[in-house]
Amino acid sequence: MTTPTSPVLDHLVDGYRRFRDVGWTPYRARWERLTEGQQPEVMIISCSDSRVDPSQIFDVDPGEIFVVRNVAALVPPFETNPGYHGVSAALEFAVQALKVKEIVVMGHGLCGGCKAALTQEMHGTKPGEGGFIADWIGMLDEVRDRVANEYGTDGRQAERNMELAAVRVSLANLMTFPCISSKVAKGSLRLRGAFFAIADGVLHLLDEDTDSFEPVA
Repeated sequence: MTTPTSPVLDHLVDGYRRFRDVGWTPYRARWERLTEGQQPEVMIISCSDSRVDPSQIFDVDPGEIFVVRNVAALVPPFETNPGYHGVSAALEFAVQALKVKEIVVMGHGLCGGCKAALTQEMHGTKPGEGGFIADWIGMLDEVRDRVANEYGTDGRQAERNMELAAVRVSLANLMTFPCISSKVAKGSLRLRGAFFAIADGVLHLLDEDTDSFEPVA
């Protein structure tokens, strides 16, 4: 059976061919080592936004980072109720099986999920029409109210503060996981906050002492 083609698929296949030429064939020994398993030292939780690829931003090779991407780079709080806990399962695997040494939550500028949380434009929508997104970003409702009271709900200043607040929410939620908080207490795991500004390409890291995001020199 012939695989149907399209301009989009053709573009992806062309990229695959370039990857085979420059990213796989010259590094075959590395790829053979990766067939034996993965040993990333860091897990990165970032947004699904197509403009913020952690592998590109940090310029890493395959096998170096364990990545989970979702709307607004959010980590839900620890829960034990039945359901499909995708982020929680990934966290459990990274911490317990892979034994990563650091978890980085990376927010970004111009985040659509954070903007929707700020404006609440999707509140009341049905699943499939925005309801899934509304429920997901609903975990930002409490901090959203604080941001809205101080900065309003419109403009880049308000949006930027919402984006930074979301990173802090995810970091706080990480500490509700017993397997994470215990390792943090022992010093075998460290949590970090980061923010990538799309407009100028600058990465910011959260300073634990000042609780402010500082640009990387």
